[in-house]
Amino acid sequence: MNQSVHKTRGADVLIDALKLAGVGKIFALSGNHIMPIYDAALGRGIQLIHVRHEGAAVHMAESWARLTGEVGIAMVTGGPGHANAIGALCTALASETPVILLSGHAPLRELGLGAFQEFPQAAIAEPVCKASWTARSAAGLGEDLARAFRLARSGRPGPVHISLPSDLLEQVLAESDLLAPSAAVDYLPAPMNLPTATAGMVVAEVHQARRPLLITSPGLCTTPGRGLATQLQAALGAPVIGMESPRGINDPSLGAFAEVLAQADLVVLLGKPLDFTLRFGDAPVVAAGCNWIVIDPDTALIARAARGRGERLVLSALADASAAVLALTAAAKSQAISAHHAAWLTEVQAAITYRPAQWQDAMSNADAPMHAVEMCRALQPVLDRHADAVFVSDGGEIGQWAQACLRAPHRVINGVCGAIGPALPFALAAQAAYPGSPVIAVMGDGTFGFHMAEFDTAVRENLPFVAVVGNDARWNAEYQIQVRAYGEARAHGCTLSPATRYDLVAVALGGHGEFVTRICELPAAIDRAIASGKPACINVLIDGSPAPVVRR
Repeated sequence: MNQSVHKTRGADVLIDALKLAGVGKIFALSGNHIMPIYDAALGRGIQLIHVRHEGAAVHMAESWARLTGEVGIAMVTGGPGHANAIGALCTALASETPVILLSGHAPLRELGLGAFQEFPQAAIAEPVCKASWTARSAAGLGEDLARAFRLARSGRPGPVHISLPSDLLEQVLAESDLLAPSAAVDYLPAPMNLPTATAGMVVAEVHQARRPLLITSPGLCTTPGRGLATQLQAALGAPVIGMESPRGINDPSLGAFAEVLAQADLVVLLGKPLDFTLRFGDAPVVAAGCNWIVIDPDTALIARAARGRGERLVLSALADASAAVLALTAAAKSQAISAHHAAWLTEVQAAITYRPAQWQDAMSNADAPMHAVEMCRALQPVLDRHADAVFVSDGGEIGQWAQACLRAPHRVINGVCGAIGPALPFALAAQAAYPGSPVIAVMGDGTFGFHMAEFDTAVRENLPFVAVVGNDARWNAEYQIQVRAYGEARAHGCTLSPATRYDLVAVALGGHGEFVTRICELPAAIDRAIASGKPACINVLIDGSPAPVVRR
């Protein structure tokens, strides 16, 4: 007889807490330490989407969170399983995404005795999390989870890790021992609101400036966050720009943004760290006389900005980015200044949307590998046909071309961390978030190799998407660095096999595959991939052009 039917275990406490939090999906890879949680989840209305690599589970949880605004939940086993998941947390931390990693753990009673897969898990995860700890009480697992939710969404959002000792998960509890959160309110983030008076002061400074720019954090470069930024821009009448790329001011999706940044006389950072992406605010990237306002949930980052900008930091405030945007929107509406910077707003929008005219006419020879721009031109109609289409992009040179050329209602990219590899798991979660919507994921041939086994997950879970692999037979970003820094004659160690059939990998795992060598073949290949109703890979031979740097 199943013990879980009649008695409450630590694992049941955890599942009850997840249900109370509104969690409907967990991205997971099974293992010894977490099997009690699998058992407790049976029949409880929580879907376990089980993956082929622990890092993919974290990437999927991140993509889910970025698209839905919910907290993404990843669950892995302990020891090596936990270690495999850690690298993916770097991406979630940099993208400011609320993710909770639940890791199985060796039993507390065996620690120090040479337990199976005994590992200092919390300490290893700590550098890439907002908080990381090992649970110490079966009865308190619900409280642990509520705390994780609060921390993941409070201030600057980000990942939180909890290690779950297997003996706590198995421990049978009396009702009198339970310490579970009593209401959904226990999971809410701690408020860090921008005072109304301070919001009014910021709006006044923006009003007085001739060329203000407001720059939002990566955490607001989400589907919900972009909506908030759009509302602020409409109310304030001044440009509000989200930055989420490791390319920073040279992010090709921001067009000629670098040119207008250099003209700004006031930059307002809304949760956006003053860091390498802004070249630390130094001239000539930003005019030497430019004033700064910093609104951030982290006192250390405010202090860092103060050291860097000195007397040019005219105002700072402690608040989270979302709350600041809402307060500024309300203040701007009350002051009715939305038309004051109309000409400057038009100029900034023109710079950001600018793309070189020659891109429209880029054509390859009939028998030559195509340029990335051509590839993207064939993909855009797919994204235009659906109100909830999702564009997913990895990094690398092909990722920069895709980010510059493709538009969609929903967008998920590899983010400020600059890691490559997450696009495939991002795409699976995107389909889970928007079932039935077209999901187009663009990546390089090197990137495809990180998580290609997740095609098995996509087929098993019925999560169709289209992976478009730009195949230039090399790690192109690194190759381009070698060419620029050392000369083409010293480029080495970056080649991949030109004969690899990435499309057949997808077919072997139950998906659909297309191999495209000429641009004329691509539109029909895209149509067949979508019509298949399967997870699909289109392997496209491209010419390996370096990523664009857009200037007018």
